[in-house]
Amino acid sequence: MKKNTTVEAFIENFPEWKSQLQTLRALILQNTAVKETIKWGAPVYTVNGKNVIGLGAFKSYAGLWFFQGALLSDQANVLINAQEGKTQALRQWRFSAEETIPQKLVTDYINRAVQNQLENKTVLLTKKKPLPIPNELTSAFEADKILEQKFKELPNYKQKEYIEYIATAKRVATKHNRLEKIIPMIMEGKGLSDQYR
Repeated sequence: MKKNTTVEAFIENFPEWKSQLQTLRALILQNTAVKETIKWGAPVYTVNGKNVIGLGAFKSYAGLWFFQGALLSDQANVLINAQEGKTQALRQWRFSAEETIPQKLVTDYINRAVQNQLENKTVLLTKKKPLPIPNELTSAFEADKILEQKFKELPNYKQKEYIEYIATAKRVATKHNRLEKIIPMIMEGKGLSDQYR
C-alpha cells in the first residue's frame, strides 16, 4: 500500500470503511483544539504538538486510538487495550461494519481526551526491568568484544528484539541457529525487524 500523504488518501484506501472514517473524522474536527496530521501513514490528531487521537482501519474494524486513553473513565465500557501487559496508555475504540457510530458518546470521549491533554495529564509509565541477556548471547559477546560493542550501540528496542528472539527459542539448537542469523545483522547495526519498518 502506498504511504498516505493526506487524510483523504488514507480514507480512500479503505472503501469498506469510508463512511465510518468520514464520520469519526468529522466528530474529531468539531473540537477546535485539535490539529490534523499524518503520522505512520494514518491520521493523527494533536493538541499542542502532542498526539491525542488516531484514526485507523483494518480488515475487520475501523476505530479511534486514544494515546492517553487509560486516563479516560470508560463508563460505556468501549475502550480496549489491544496489547494487555504491554501497552500502558493507549486505548482503542473499534467499530464493526454493521455498527452505527454513537456520535454523542464518541464526541464526549474525544472532548475528554482533548481536555486531558490541555491539562497536560499523562499516564505515568512504569519501566519494565531489563531483560536478562541469554547465555548464548553472553557467550558470543565474551568471544567477540566487537560484537558486544556493536550490540551496545544499538537502540534499546533493537537490543530487546534480539534478546527476546534468542530467549524465546525452546531448543538449544534453535537458539544457536538464531544467534548465527543475527550476528551479521548486529555487526551492521541493523535491527531484527528493520525490514518491516
